[in-house]
Amino acid sequence: MTVKTAPPNKTGRVGDVRRWLLSTAPRSRRQARLGRAYLAWRRFVENRLAVIGLSIIVLLVAVAALAPVLAPYPPNTPELTQRLDPPGRAHWLGTDELGRDIFSRIIHGSRLTLYVVVLVAVIAAPAGLAIGTVAGYAGGWVDTALMRITDIFLAFPKLILALAFVSALGPGIENAIIAIAITAWPPYARIARAETLTIRHSDFIRAARLMGAGPFRLVWGHVMPLCLPSLIVRVTLDMAGIILTAAGLGFLGLGAQPPLPEWGAMISSGRKFMLDQWWVAAMPGVAIFFVSLGFNLLGDGLRDVLDPKTEVR
Repeated sequence: MTVKTAPPNKTGRVGDVRRWLLSTAPRSRRQARLGRAYLAWRRFVENRLAVIGLSIIVLLVAVAALAPVLAPYPPNTPELTQRLDPPGRAHWLGTDELGRDIFSRIIHGSRLTLYVVVLVAVIAAPAGLAIGTVAGYAGGWVDTALMRITDIFLAFPKLILALAFVSALGPGIENAIIAIAITAWPPYARIARAETLTIRHSDFIRAARLMGAGPFRLVWGHVMPLCLPSLIVRVTLDMAGIILTAAGLGFLGLGAQPPLPEWGAMISSGRKFMLDQWWVAAMPGVAIFFVSLGFNLLGDGLRDVLDPKTEVR
């Protein structure tokens, strides 16, 4: 007589994986890293507002990726017979002064928003990280010179400084990105320098130096990775400011140029209809509000997870 054994259930497998991740004595670096990532994720999902922020950003990315599929109308094709139509079945968010569907333009405008945010982060964050870590590790006249340059940039409001650079470079989305990136790196340099000053005399830095590691290897391989958590949090929190700066430049006619569906430019073109056709300017403003809120909530959640001063439960 044969005895049938029940197949392992999914609950048992999940429990085994969880115990493996939460092991207090990991057997490999991979297990230790995955365990830390699992604890960080569990702490993150406990923050409901952070999960809401992450959901908004994921929705923004999905909308930008599927814009041609989701948009019911071409974003830049005018239809003068449907000028300034109110929100309804045909046009969910109404139409603008040229009869273009506002819902379609907001969907396609999400691509421009992500384009600006990603490029500014890619340019400004590494530049600030490199300047801050070099200044903090080298010290002396190098630190003084780099930090005084940083102070000069910090002395001006970001929007005013961005306006000056865009005026010199000329209007356009690419020039606006360059101008915003030039004004965005100083806070990252300050954070990286502060983190570097706290760890440059640590025992593991001294041990690596005794083993023959040079300044470049110490900064690149040991100092910069420890500065990344604080930098990631600051970059995420700054995304809302970057979006507002880009919208401000677009509102003033110095950012994305017509007929591109940039949200700030849409508000600028709709401000003359605010009293009677409020939806022309209000709808892109609501889009800016929710995306900025999503980045702020996500940044707060990441700060709770990545802050080394907090204990992971």
